[in-house]
Amino acid sequence: MNEALRASWATLGIPESVLVEKRLTLYDEAEALVDAEIGEDGRVWQLTPAASLAWHAMRDAAAEDGIVLRIASAYRGTSRQVALIQRKLNAGQPIDAILQVLAPPGCSEHHTGRAIDVYTPGGPVVEEAFETMPAFAWLQANAGRFGFTLSFPRDNPYGYVYEPWHWCFQPTLLA
Repeated sequence: MNEALRASWATLGIPESVLVEKRLTLYDEAEALVDAEIGEDGRVWQLTPAASLAWHAMRDAAAEDGIVLRIASAYRGTSRQVALIQRKLNAGQPIDAILQVLAPPGCSEHHTGRAIDVYTPGGPVVEEAFETMPAFAWLQANAGRFGFTLSFPRDNPYGYVYEPWHWCFQPTLLA
């Protein structure tokens, strides 16, 4: 772990032992990013070029089946991760609870530019109820064809809550 990351963890009150206890991975931040989608609010969501191509192919295939998929979150750097955690700490949430819903800085798949949080218009956004949507059923049946996997199923080994909306592009699945 580099010194900047170590300092961020210390400031947030995250013990370094969490890395081993939760079997987390330190990810390098994506360097090459492209605009993958513009949200309804005008926010630009970025992914690596390969993940963006796979996302567009998957989104288009879903549309052909009558399923609308949109990005609720994509690439975010470690500084954004720090800010998200700090906001929850400022709201009085304990760090242990926060680390069930957010990865420590440096450990989020979103840093890679390959992770997306998906929703369907009119449906729940980054909520467990997404699993009741036809979009989730479609993703379960089809996402693997495009190299995407569900990162945090129920009872995942990382101690994160179940996230039916969080999918990560794994290029090795397409090899």
